[in-house]
Amino acid sequence: MEEIGRGVGMTKGNLYYYFKNKQEILYYAQRRSLERLLKVSERIERLKADPAQRLHLLAEAHVRCLLGEMHAAAAHIEFHALPRTQLRRVISQRDRYERRVRGMIEEGMRHGLFVRGDSKLSTFAVLGALNWAVRWYRPDGPWGVEDIAKGLARILVRGLLARSRTYREASLGKVMA
Repeated sequence: MEEIGRGVGMTKGNLYYYFKNKQEILYYAQRRSLERLLKVSERIERLKADPAQRLHLLAEAHVRCLLGEMHAAAAHIEFHALPRTQLRRVISQRDRYERRVRGMIEEGMRHGLFVRGDSKLSTFAVLGALNWAVRWYRPDGPWGVEDIAKGLARILVRGLLARSRTYREASLGKVMA
């Protein structure tokens, strides 16, 4: 609670003016981040870019959301403490987002851009790496949010590429806006 309060510039006590309990704060954080990720993924899906470029942009946006907008709050990955009803809603949103990421990976596999394999496992690997950044990121550390967003996107997309393939990183500005 203290970490969340610091992240939004409030004391722990002030948070309870706006939220009834910790679960409500966790639910809010989950919904907010997932709504942002779903919104940006819709925009990226519509771009005239190849799957590697779109996945790169999505990975960057994902990191910017979690480390920048959400201030690296671990609440994004700590969803199991939610009450059953709220957990079902959050899982539904997470599943929608996962399907979008998997769709980009499957499209890349179909076109020979990405190594063929288990798209679900590839999706879990990508999302796991992106989400885990909230555990090791430090605002006063050697890398800023942009460094991590670009670096992780580059590493993850290159790891999926078929040997003979390359891609030109898309630079379409901040898609999160």
